[in-house]
Amino acid sequence: MKAVVLLSGGLDSTTVVAMAREMGYEVFALSFDYGQRHSREMESAIKVAKYYGIEHKILKIDLRQIGGSALTDDIEVPERELDEIEKEIPITYVPARNTILLSYALAYAEVIGADAIFYGANAIDYSGYPDCRPEYVEAFEKMANLGTKRGVEGHPIKILAPLMHMSKADIIKKGIELGVPYELTWSCYRGGEKACGRCDSCLLRLRGFMEAGAEDPIEYEEYPDFYKKYLEARGK
Repeated sequence: MKAVVLLSGGLDSTTVVAMAREMGYEVFALSFDYGQRHSREMESAIKVAKYYGIEHKILKIDLRQIGGSALTDDIEVPERELDEIEKEIPITYVPARNTILLSYALAYAEVIGADAIFYGANAIDYSGYPDCRPEYVEAFEKMANLGTKRGVEGHPIKILAPLMHMSKADIIKKGIELGVPYELTWSCYRGGEKACGRCDSCLLRLRGFMEAGAEDPIEYEEYPDFYKKYLEARGK
């Protein structure tokens, strides 16, 4: 069985690569240079694909021509408290991004004869993105099989989001079990030498490691107070 996996280079998508392999799929990783504000995740995606020895394509599209997000426009990345993150859709939401990226993945899946497309959507520990919900995945799968040769000929392509109902801590625990190289991943919305430790993505990642009883192996400019206390309790 073949599967296309959307690989951003972040914690979630890298865990999905490992899970797809565990499920017996031959993984074809697909990454996108879509005009995001930094290249750190892309560098991580390349390292992850090399680590697993999997086929890896990088497609270039330019969502900066559309803008409308702190990741594709000259908009400051917000800094919020954890309890504020899930109250509204944040400015880091890229308009229709997953629909665009999954459409490219669908075309690739048809060409290589893949049975499934995996992506790291999560409806629990997420930043309020509407394209990371179960009903979205179900709708896209229906559309995909109405609008492709494989679908109408009776060879449907599954859209799989295995992290959908997992907490960030559970994702990390699963990844540790599978030997995921989290030291190669990048989640920060900023592209510095070290992760910032202040953006939504950093906060959710660090809380996940804390709740998983593990330590994040990447370097940060600074830790939020809750993670500092966690490290102190571990004698660090």
